[in-house]
Amino acid sequence: MSRFLRFVTGLVLIGLALLIGAYVASRVTPIVNRVSVALPDWPKGQKPITLALATDIHLGNASMDRARLDRIVAQINALQPDMVLLGGDFLAEYDKPEAPARSRSIAGALARLAAPLGTVAVLGNHDYGTNPKAVATALTDVGIPVLQNQAIQRGPLVLGGLGDGYSGNARLPETLAAMATLHGARIMLAHTPAQAAQLPGDIHLLLSGHTHCGQVVLPFVGALVVPSVPRRYLCGVINDGPRTVVVSAGLGTSNLPLRVHAPPDLWLVTVGPAER
Repeated sequence: MSRFLRFVTGLVLIGLALLIGAYVASRVTPIVNRVSVALPDWPKGQKPITLALATDIHLGNASMDRARLDRIVAQINALQPDMVLLGGDFLAEYDKPEAPARSRSIAGALARLAAPLGTVAVLGNHDYGTNPKAVATALTDVGIPVLQNQAIQRGPLVLGGLGDGYSGNARLPETLAAMATLHGARIMLAHTPAQAAQLPGDIHLLLSGHTHCGQVVLPFVGALVVPSVPRRYLCGVINDGPRTVVVSAGLGTSNLPLRVHAPPDLWLVTVGPAER
């Protein structure tokens, strides 16, 4: 074999090794990140509670199958959160024929989530762009409310569930109006953090996903793609004026089942009273 062919073969083998590593990284056990957020409107006398944020399941491509989702559900339950929030994009790609069966499979796994204040969900752009009715019906049938520009009260919290802004389904005035009829500390769950700057100052916490933290993040280059959000909302905890924004890397992947320097994650967010 000539020197040139050995060089080309070496490059191919290195490329294959990198692809295999990126695929394996897309299926690892999610990292658990933790943050505490003080809410000025926390009801007097109520104890802090812990929220588990899980987003971007994307069941249907090689990074997420039912067996992996079952393991993640068990992982969440072992963390013993008071409430579980699901941030949308349950489906992978935009495969309409498979959406009903996949939605039922997802719901079957998520039905085993166990938290005293229950589980609440919003939809993401893949859900709205594929079959939102199938996803919402499957989750609702197992007792998981799906908020589409609606609000719900659970314990000391008033949770607004914003429709997905990327797909044009966000109705912020409707969501805020629904929240105004309830009493408690006000927080927002939305698939994408893009609406953060539009929230009023009395929404002190936004929980979201969508970005996958870039999914493929290269040294000296950064995230190859920042999907439809300002780069400052790419990942993690962002102090955004009067509020905290938490952006999860999600559990599955979009398009290619690969992750590089953007591991899947879960968030445990403890919310409670502000110090006086």
